[in-house]
Amino acid sequence: MTLRSPIGRARGLGSAKSGMGHHWSTIVTAVGLVPLSLWFVASIAGLAGADHAAFTAWIAKAPNSALLILTVALTCYHASLGLAMVIEDYVSCKAKKFAALLATKLIAALLAISMSVSILKVAIGG
Repeated sequence: MTLRSPIGRARGLGSAKSGMGHHWSTIVTAVGLVPLSLWFVASIAGLAGADHAAFTAWIAKAPNSALLILTVALTCYHASLGLAMVIEDYVSCKAKKFAALLATKLIAALLAISMSVSILKVAIGG
């Protein structure tokens, strides 16, 4: 039996640093991905059976390439946030946790950059 209050017992049991910001970032990216995903699925369904030239012409339109790059960026960032939550919750070794978080962020950034460059190359025609 302890004479400490419930708040006294709770203090020091967890971090109150950036968890809420991380949570809100996850929610905002998820909400942003809903209309982008619907747009993407509808656009691809409209291109069903189209040839390479039609698909290239579709990407060459500025709104389509911009929305596609935004979809790629949000998807990579949202995936990075989700993986970071899993790593923070289930990896106990600090060195492994740091390495995994760093690798996750680097891979997400490299994927987003390479996909965006690819979209721009197709859109510009280079």
